Amino acid sequence: MDFLAKYFKVAEHGSSVKTELMAGLTTFMTMAYILAVNPNILGTTGMDAGAVFTATALSSAIATILMALLSNYPFALAPGMGLNAFFAFTVCGAMKYSWKVALAAVFVEGVIFIILSLTKVREAIFNAIPSSLKYGVTAGIGLFIAFIGLQNAKVIVDGPCLVSLYPFKAALLDGSFWSTGIGAVLCMIGVVLTAILFHKRVPGGILLGIIIVWVLGMICETTGIYVPNPKLGAFSVMPNFSGGISIPSLAPIFNQMDFSALFSFNFIAIMLSFMFVDLFDTLGTLIGVASKADMLDKDGKLPKIEGALLSDSIGTCVGAVLGTSTVSTYVESSSGVVAGGRTGLTSITVAVLFLLSLLFAPIFLAIPAFATAPALIIVGFLMMSGLKNVDFDDFNDAIPAFFATIAMPFAYSISEGIAWGIISYVAINMFTGAKKINTILYVLALLFIAKYIFV
Repeated sequence: MDFLAKYFKVAEHGSSVKTELMAGLTTFMTMAYILAVNPNILGTTGMDAGAVFTATALSSAIATILMALLSNYPFALAPGMGLNAFFAFTVCGAMKYSWKVALAAVFVEGVIFIILSLTKVREAIFNAIPSSLKYGVTAGIGLFIAFIGLQNAKVIVDGPCLVSLYPFKAALLDGSFWSTGIGAVLCMIGVVLTAILFHKRVPGGILLGIIIVWVLGMICETTGIYVPNPKLGAFSVMPNFSGGISIPSLAPIFNQMDFSALFSFNFIAIMLSFMFVDLFDTLGTLIGVASKADMLDKDGKLPKIEGALLSDSIGTCVGAVLGTSTVSTYVESSSGVVAGGRTGLTSITVAVLFLLSLLFAPIFLAIPAFATAPALIIVGFLMMSGLKNVDFDDFNDAIPAFFATIAMPFAYSISEGIAWGIISYVAINMFTGAKKINTILYVLALLFIAKYIFV
């Protein structure tokens, strides 16, 4: 421990080994839900859930170790929420691409980000995008994630008006309530419980909420209140240790990238969408968490940001090879910072815990969608908070942010929200002359317009 303390200059940063270890544990507790949520989301594409679990844990550990070594910051990384939804429900769902093609797009994005990080272009792009649009994109992803959570738990279902609330009365009459309705009820209980935990500032509130709902599900299954029915998408919530304690094989998804569509317009559009979302998610998180730890300099910039961005970029490439969606810095890192984490030793602690989690795959894989749905809904709420920073009296800023926000859940696509936001911002401000438009925005707007015309 003395070596680690000296290597990460713990004392120089006004911290201690004990504080760094506790901060790492706190961060892991707040973001470990990704181990349950990511296999659920990517599993909808046909990917092996067990293999995705292993890829999630390994990519998170590797990227977080890189963050510690390259920047000495107490930030943790994992496959990003929102980005995994785009991967599964837009690229593989709405656009009908295979998950192998989606992994290839993630890998290419990572390679480009490595180049952009080394040349500082990534910082320049970030500075070119207006803050209002960044907040709108983040909020839109939040709404999209919450909507997916409600669907996964079957609180929201198909209806005569496109979507509808779960038909509790009809389900009770035909008996399906005991397979699907119970999950919807437990999900809403989970949302309330998680909200209470947040109010009480309980560390790991999201993870604890998942566990409580899962335990309630097991009680319901044991007592016969919850009846598993795979045909209705209602599976057993009991962990299966029949195969013993073992790490799920990566073989079904390892190095399965398909580059056959590499030079198609749609592939480029997908890759750009991954890049755009990841760009703002990562940079926004880095700045937000760093500000909580007073790490920003007098000009509001983050020293050694190149190392932090490079960690994210390399982590994304590694994640694609292993078999998971884009890896990014987690806003939950702020919980560790609040707990006193100030160096890479906090990140190393998080990485070690991700590696240890590999031994408990049967537990994480048994967690049902209705237990992880509250996490999606609450994370969606947290992402919506950025809208408070948008000046709604300035229509030139607010309307594009609004378009970016609503398009994502309504069009069921993150990329459409980004496109609507950029195109509307450029169009409104070009014709009103209210604000100067960066050349990069013109290029992005033209690319998205070309997509609508030719694709």
